[in-house]
Amino acid sequence: MSIYKDYIQEIEERKSQGLHPKPIDGAELLSEIIAQIKDLDNEHREDSLKFFIYNIVPGTTPAANLKANFLKEIVLGQSVVAEITPVFALELLSHMKGGTSISVLLDLALGDGVAIAKDAAEVLKTQVFLYEVDTDRLEAAFKSGNGIAAAILESYAKAEFFTKLPEIAEEIKVITFIAGEGDISTDLLSPGNQAHSRSDRELHGKCLISPEAQVQIKALSEANPDKSVMLIAEKGTMGVGSSRMSGVNNVALWTGKQASPYVPFVNFAPIVAGTNGISPIFLTTVDVTGGIGLDLKNWVKKLDNNGNPVRNESGDPIIEEVYSVATGTVLTINTKSKKLYNGDKELIDISKAFTPQKIEFIKAGGSYAIVFGKKLQTFASKTLGIDIVPVYAPSKEVSIEGQGLTAVEKIFNKNAVGTTPGKVLHAGSDVRVTVNIVGSQDTTGLMTSQELESMAATVISPIVDGAYQSGCHTASVWDNKSKANIPRLMKFMNDFGLITARDPKGVYHAMTDVIHKVLNDITVNEWAIIIGGDSHTRMSKGVAFGADSGTVALALATGEASMPIPESVKVTFKGEMKSYMDFRDVVHATQSQMLKQFGGENVFQGKIIEVHLGTLTADQAFTFTDWTAEMKAKASICISEDATLIESLEIAKSRIQIMIDKGMDNHIQVLKGLITIAENRIAEIKSGVKPALTPDANAKYYAEVVVDLDLIAEPMIADPDVNNPDVSKRYTHDTIRPLSFYGGVKKVDLGFIGSCMVHKGDMKILAQMLKNIEIQKGKVEFLAPLVVAPPTYNIVDELKAEGDWAVLQKYSGFEFDDTIPKAAARTEYKNMLYLERPGCNLCMGNQEKAAKGDTVMATSTRLFQGRVVEDTEGKKGESLLSSTPVVVLSTVLGRTPTIEEYKTAVVGIDLTKFAPSHKLLVK
Repeated sequence: MSIYKDYIQEIEERKSQGLHPKPIDGAELLSEIIAQIKDLDNEHREDSLKFFIYNIVPGTTPAANLKANFLKEIVLGQSVVAEITPVFALELLSHMKGGTSISVLLDLALGDGVAIAKDAAEVLKTQVFLYEVDTDRLEAAFKSGNGIAAAILESYAKAEFFTKLPEIAEEIKVITFIAGEGDISTDLLSPGNQAHSRSDRELHGKCLISPEAQVQIKALSEANPDKSVMLIAEKGTMGVGSSRMSGVNNVALWTGKQASPYVPFVNFAPIVAGTNGISPIFLTTVDVTGGIGLDLKNWVKKLDNNGNPVRNESGDPIIEEVYSVATGTVLTINTKSKKLYNGDKELIDISKAFTPQKIEFIKAGGSYAIVFGKKLQTFASKTLGIDIVPVYAPSKEVSIEGQGLTAVEKIFNKNAVGTTPGKVLHAGSDVRVTVNIVGSQDTTGLMTSQELESMAATVISPIVDGAYQSGCHTASVWDNKSKANIPRLMKFMNDFGLITARDPKGVYHAMTDVIHKVLNDITVNEWAIIIGGDSHTRMSKGVAFGADSGTVALALATGEASMPIPESVKVTFKGEMKSYMDFRDVVHATQSQMLKQFGGENVFQGKIIEVHLGTLTADQAFTFTDWTAEMKAKASICISEDATLIESLEIAKSRIQIMIDKGMDNHIQVLKGLITIAENRIAEIKSGVKPALTPDANAKYYAEVVVDLDLIAEPMIADPDVNNPDVSKRYTHDTIRPLSFYGGVKKVDLGFIGSCMVHKGDMKILAQMLKNIEIQKGKVEFLAPLVVAPPTYNIVDELKAEGDWAVLQKYSGFEFDDTIPKAAARTEYKNMLYLERPGCNLCMGNQEKAAKGDTVMATSTRLFQGRVVEDTEGKKGESLLSSTPVVVLSTVLGRTPTIEEYKTAVVGIDLTKFAPSHKLLVK
């Protein structure tokens, strides 16, 4: 059977799912399609033409390469296809977004045929995805006196690829759709358990919100063809939890505009909104697609006559509606006045959504085109020897005389590109920065590879110190979906220049370590900027930003990222931890105390949390920086003492060396280079030439939070509060309750110790507690299942060397075996200890979950509805988040422990301790 017939059979199968033909990215299938186009009598010729014109993935895919070269033949008259004239062939090339299409256009523009050259040049003037291999050709042709090359460069110097685009509409009519009440997780827009389908955009679009919601959105669109459907988080924030490019893609697929008539299922310009705005990490993704994100403020706190919030019986502020955005409401966005209207009535100022830079993103159809366009204009101007013509909005530069710098301001100033020489920048400045470390995770990696292909990128930027492709999100189950997707992803990323968790050549053992732990190890300079394809890219060295797959691709391809310097909130500590408390409780208490100090206002939201931990190594401090995603912060920075930072860097060196010893380094010896960077940094600190990063004493902060350790008297639990009558207050991570709240009677159906929130110390706590329980009770018996997934293989190896793994093996009923990985997700759990493969496991919820309706006590990061556990008809599933000792006790008892039981159980246990630094961690 031919590949084409296989494709036709696949099309029939997709029809049964209500799907169109899958876009083609393979050269073998397209070769057969082209042969059928050339055969005028072929029975499949008509369909083959449609597939060739309308259903090929652009960029650098093998199919795109073949399509571009066939179009070149048509333009040159070497092949004749009646339905595709040379003019039409050039139009198709103009929609292919770089790669071979640019090479073909340069061949034509710089060739001998004058008429063809002029036509090809006009197309080239509209393109922005050019790389050095392309610009080098233009420069060489210009210097040899080629007039066409000169004309192209002159157009690029004027940025005509941008200036000739249509201006954005002055008025945009929208019709509202309430996607949910309260914070809307990106899991609602693109569920983690459907991650395997993200690279198939149409198929993945079927999982947006719910089938019922999709019917409503479609009906609104069809009834209002002149309006865009705006998805809203009523009484909450839109897009919390992650950047999730697939979430924005799904919204755009259902409500946006088609980017090109010749590229299927790639839409842009989605419009989203929230009562409390858009999560910062998600808003970046909206910018990537040229979308609009609005902060509606349509509900506000009710105030008394003295201006103080009026509170209900529970002590929560009462909110009241300012204006309605109920589903079906028609509103008008005015992009000139930057106001939102209902008819003639002005509702709110929305100028933050229409800054000069955001208007450029909207006009260009996304932020990538602006980034590449600026680079292309700079290149052309330099080649022509002329000054850069002011076309783009100037970057905002905020510099305040006499004001010191926060830690993030120092890092951004160090890594800034293209700013005014000698000018010191403060928060609010728009900055282009170099990126040191990049991470791609496996459930979004295929989308990142697609973005790289669409950008026509083929190799990692030399600016990047190191980059890693993880395998942690698909570690639990090596099923057919993983087998089909992951090896292909690993090969692409390995070829591109990343260190990969799985070896495409099969030489080194697969390493399914949690991506954040690996990135934390390979970040070897606290002045580094890290970009990662996951919201928990929150390193405890440097400043790390979780990002969508597109921003990750941009960082890999260019070694740069663009963003405003965020404001910072300073977090310090006083008092003393009680002997029976764990550092995880300090993390939760920080959130609780902050909300109390600021009257329920989350001052962390959208800000950098500059946390002065001082004495905790990077492994332990990561528990705090990691949780800042749940605090809704944009990112975090850990301020360390010199000796602590040196210890963290030595640990990082040793773990990178293990990766090298396993054979994971590549031909340019990225890992070896990271060890050199670490050694140089250690030498600088020891010599006093450049001590550990600290903020200036006179730096200015958005707010300052002082956490009182003396007030933390019992374990603190993050509760999803699933039965709160106010739906908007469920699943927020803001409900932090003391252990005694549950009275020692709340049934626990399953426990989970794992995720990026734990470190080796947590595994040792587990082993110590099990030994103690056996001593106290004569045996270890679980009244609820306990699932344990160490974050990394390094931790497993260290536990084996120190004897703790043998303890865990003794009490376990299941231990992972890499020679026979699980091929199917576990659906039932017995009351025993499971030692699962290192990776995300239940925390991600994309492969395995707890039983529906379970109450789970976990060390993981997320408590969103349906993530770790789904609901049943009669009971809502709930995932309560706590420290390791609370999880252990809850599974041994089958319920939440009392505070007395807890204190007794942790006697003699080496919990993760923290004492505030006695040094003033400022410069």
